[in-house]
Amino acid sequence: MSRTSRPRRLTAGLAAAALALTTLGAATAHAVPQTAAATPGPLMNYVINTKASPGHVRKVEQAVKAAGGTVVTAYQQLGVVIAQSTNPDFRTDVRAGHNGREVQSVGATRTAAVSEGPVGAASAAGASSAGGVNAIDDAEATPVLDPREGEQWDMVQIKADQAHAVTDGSRQVLVGINDSGVDDTHPDLAPNFDAKDSVNCVDNGVPNTTPGAWRPTTSSHGTHVAGTVAAARNGVGIVGVAPGVRIASVKVVNDDGFIYPEYSICGIVWAAEHHMDVTNHSYFIDPWEFWCKDNGDQGAVQEAVRRAYAYATGRGVLSVAAAGNSNYDLANKTTDSGSPNDTTPATRTINNDCLDMPTELPGVITVASTTQARARSSFSNFGLNKIDVAAPGSSILSTLPGGRYGLSSGTSMASPHVTGIAALMKSTHPWWGPSQLESALRKQADDTACPVTPDARCTGTTANNAFFGEGIADALDAVN
Repeated sequence: MSRTSRPRRLTAGLAAAALALTTLGAATAHAVPQTAAATPGPLMNYVINTKASPGHVRKVEQAVKAAGGTVVTAYQQLGVVIAQSTNPDFRTDVRAGHNGREVQSVGATRTAAVSEGPVGAASAAGASSAGGVNAIDDAEATPVLDPREGEQWDMVQIKADQAHAVTDGSRQVLVGINDSGVDDTHPDLAPNFDAKDSVNCVDNGVPNTTPGAWRPTTSSHGTHVAGTVAAARNGVGIVGVAPGVRIASVKVVNDDGFIYPEYSICGIVWAAEHHMDVTNHSYFIDPWEFWCKDNGDQGAVQEAVRRAYAYATGRGVLSVAAAGNSNYDLANKTTDSGSPNDTTPATRTINNDCLDMPTELPGVITVASTTQARARSSFSNFGLNKIDVAAPGSSILSTLPGGRYGLSSGTSMASPHVTGIAALMKSTHPWWGPSQLESALRKQADDTACPVTPDARCTGTTANNAFFGEGIADALDAVN
């Protein structure tokens, strides 16, 4: 979401450095002698990667149990198992024995203990909210008592107002709002809401389809994002970029504002298996703003998440993500001072093998933020050949829980504009898949030059540069 709209924690900011093991991983790397039972440690969640086949996944599940763990959920189609354990030597022990040979990599998904408790026993207790979605990626909303479509300068900038003269989008198109929950009772969202395809993934990454579980509890972020994508044309409030498409809430942000890997994996696999056409991800996956391709926790998680998003792309889902609100050059990574955000951050050296997920994953559209003056928003991440397109993200009017409206800023607000444009594009070209939608979004974007006053950070050309990518996304071209 935007975690400065977190400086994107929720909006986008990943790429951790190529380190060997995290402090936690290194501390638990040595197995206890087999004759001694390890003293139970904190409850932790892990990803275990193996070959994507039922047989290999079953063997890993058996290895998890032998190591004193519990299988939370298993994705045979990915070769990914999510497990839970209090065994401090779980990483080592799960590789032991015959079945352990099937483990390709294993890593903890967070550095703090699991806040929701054992599988199936979600609780309200959790980590400090200081690192949460609202703090990092969600700007404070300013209530607007009587909002009007005429106040939506952002729709004019991307030519959505002109596109609506052609189409508002098709009911056949389903968009996933992978976020902090959507208030489906809001009068501007209720007409387009799809409850049967909505889900809550924040109980250890296990899908919860209880009616209403997808609604927000502590954050307005997801509801704001949903309104930009598809607020209905119904004579009430505002109008979204694609007011004729359907939206589903895929809740991946817990009450403390964190989006852990198992939540994001659950959400994107759910979207793939429920035939969503486009998904919006205005967040980065916690607790590392940048997940490094190492041989420890971060590398294992990076691989598991990559598989999940690749699976969704293969199933026809286009993923759109916020670039992040750290004013950071994603093409030239050097240090990360904000991670891990669920325990104690420490400055570390990173490189370009460290990824801001999901925005830097293959096939994911990365969106930077613009102002009403068509300039780069000061908080927006940037980077040559890292930003795909740009869209409005400063002081955006949209829906809030409880039937309200308000202004929010962040790349979290920019990406749903592009998600809406992709939904319009899918409506007019229903046979297009993710690669065709991605190509068209890039090609049809309006070239936007670097600032007139020279800024050394804006490298590239007018057609493709570090600030705007291939330009400001264009809704009118999407429907013509």
